[in-house]
Amino acid sequence: MRKHLFAFLVAMSFIGTAGADALDDGRAAYLRGDYATALRLLEPAADEGNAVAQFYLGYMYRSGQGVSQSYYAARTWYRRAAEQGLAAAQNNLGTMYRDGQGVWPDYAEARRWYGKAAVQGLAEAQCNLGTLYASGQGVPQDFAQAAMWYRGAASQGDVEAQYRLGNMYAEGSGVPQDYAEAAKWYRNAAEHGVATAQGPLGLMYAKGQGVPQDFVQAHKWSNLAVARFSASDAVGREAAIKLRSQIEYRMTPAQVAEAQKLALEWRPR
Repeated sequence: MRKHLFAFLVAMSFIGTAGADALDDGRAAYLRGDYATALRLLEPAADEGNAVAQFYLGYMYRSGQGVSQSYYAARTWYRRAAEQGLAAAQNNLGTMYRDGQGVWPDYAEARRWYGKAAVQGLAEAQCNLGTLYASGQGVPQDFAQAAMWYRGAASQGDVEAQYRLGNMYAEGSGVPQDYAEAAKWYRNAAEHGVATAQGPLGLMYAKGQGVPQDFVQAHKWSNLAVARFSASDAVGREAAIKLRSQIEYRMTPAQVAEAQKLALEWRPR
């Protein structure tokens, strides 16, 4: 579950809801890590049908925050909120079905809930739906549909969708092959620190695909990818290391030093 989705709920206003003060206090308690107080304040509102409070309880039960982790309880609260049309709850419920959290994996059900949230404009749901279309899970494989949903999410700043849309333009999957578009979307994600986009952007600079050939920039982005891949993603990190070595072989010591300086000075957006 990506952090920005919960930030979306944190930013939501409770204006016009019954017991708004208790809801605000419950939210504040959650944000400062006082989960016991958050549960005490949010549960009555959730029982009375407040969708945002129901979402919070779903999140807490799914994560085991202040309560014993229970996918069953999380799914119950998410469903109550989702059935009231709360897009974030619909998305998270879809993810539980996709990942088989407390249920057998059910991609068709995941697609149903992702679709409801996606048409409301929730970027994370649009990206998730695009991935189902790209992989043919719960729907017939359709790269054009995948690209359409990725574009909707990418245009809203979803970095995973930007990376995936870059892949589609680089490969010509669901869209005409266009290296300049691929580089644009890779760059958007890479500038936010997405290692899986930094490596491909480095490769495009090395080959001069969609951007002018520039080994300094190629080394910089591949070097950043090496640094930002997590220890658990050994395959991605090794690929970035190999790419950096291949680029470095074609560079002068001065160019390598310049690229290393740029990498050290770089900061994510």
